[in-house]
Amino acid sequence: MKMNRVLIAAPCSGSGKTSVTVALLHNFMERGIRVFSVKAGPDYIDPLFHRVISGVDACNLDTYFTDEKTTCDLLKRDFENHDLAVMEGVMGLYDGVGGILKEGSSYLLAKETKTPILLVVNAKGAGKSLVAQIMGMKMYDTEGLTRGIFLNRVSEKYYQVLKPCIETETGIRVVGFLPEMKDVTLGSRHLGLVTPDEIDNIQRIVQILSDEVSKHADMDAIFEIAGHAEDFQDEEINEVAKKTDSAKDVDSAEKCVIAVSKDEAFQFLYEENLRLLKDLGAEIKFFSPIRDKSIPEDADALILCGGYPELYLEKLCGNRDMTESIRRQYEKHMPMVAECGGFLYLHKSISDMNGISYPGVGIVDADCRYTGKSVRFGYVEIKEKEPYFLANKNAIKGHEFHYYESDSNGSNCVAEKPFDHSRYECIHTNPYSWFGFAHLYYPSKPDFAKSFVRKALDYKKRKE
Repeated sequence: MKMNRVLIAAPCSGSGKTSVTVALLHNFMERGIRVFSVKAGPDYIDPLFHRVISGVDACNLDTYFTDEKTTCDLLKRDFENHDLAVMEGVMGLYDGVGGILKEGSSYLLAKETKTPILLVVNAKGAGKSLVAQIMGMKMYDTEGLTRGIFLNRVSEKYYQVLKPCIETETGIRVVGFLPEMKDVTLGSRHLGLVTPDEIDNIQRIVQILSDEVSKHADMDAIFEIAGHAEDFQDEEINEVAKKTDSAKDVDSAEKCVIAVSKDEAFQFLYEENLRLLKDLGAEIKFFSPIRDKSIPEDADALILCGGYPELYLEKLCGNRDMTESIRRQYEKHMPMVAECGGFLYLHKSISDMNGISYPGVGIVDADCRYTGKSVRFGYVEIKEKEPYFLANKNAIKGHEFHYYESDSNGSNCVAEKPFDHSRYECIHTNPYSWFGFAHLYYPSKPDFAKSFVRKALDYKKRKE
């Protein structure tokens, strides 16, 4: 199977990676190409743009979360029924854990998956200095993966001047540009981009970006670059399947239902997590904590994912039928996982950014509030003190990025930072639940998902 793919990267954040990625996705779709997207790193919002705006399948891959074989296997699975993958990088091309390690970087993802790179360069206010910048990026590219340059925020007239200069001096072809469009922005806040449903004219913005790419980019050349990606060997081990099968000790005929929050307040979900749960025999049922009166009646477990609940507190906390439903199931020991925004929702109270307090679900006997600054940020590896979800000494990897703080972050686990190896206590756990700020990536330790499914099956039997 031919696996055409290209990684959209840049020298630094703010260069226009997301705008270019969304424009390319939309344009390839209009050409009838079955395209899907990949986001490098733990970011949730960029895949929302890929999925909601362009209507394509989207996933996350991260070389800190998973080893090379697992990362490649996840990508191989996503190629089913697709012709092309457009992969959006994270931060600068070589920026990994702690900003300086290779793990977690866009470049390591490109290297491990043998993916050609299209480098997006912000050309505003620069001329031949762009050559020096590109040559520096090329010097670090030991695998020779950088196959194309895309200039952002440059006029068509000046593009015609820069293109031959860059190509002659760097040996890398320049395949297109976007002009500066001050009225065409995707918006941002303290956690990155705003979500797509918060932008009134989002479809118009995407269409404009796509039209501009059609006018100013050589789409055939970009597809040709993607076609130079080296195919994976058939004999490579299906690492995720192997880990899942080795961890799985439940009858494949047994099924459970896992209810998962999904609405404008709760949108942060890794598709890889859901797919792993499905592989283990779970049926996923989405529900809205804002609009529904209760979690699905046939649910055997509950996941409250992350998002921006603080933006919808009046509606969310005003739905007392839902908060009562969740609390009742918790008292019955229904297995539950709550991450970041979902964790906030479970508190006794949660204050909005203006300091107005609203009653939460009340399972976590504490208050939480907006701090106005990043409280904890970055990758973590988490171990339990008591092995409720993970076997002794096993750890699962995740990511934290939040501006809210709780009076009680939990103390049943220990998180370790991969860069400086600092440690701190976190997470509320018991034999049935796992609540905390960290977003978990299940393929980093499939045993966590297996344990959760087993707890759901046990709960199902107790109900019968």
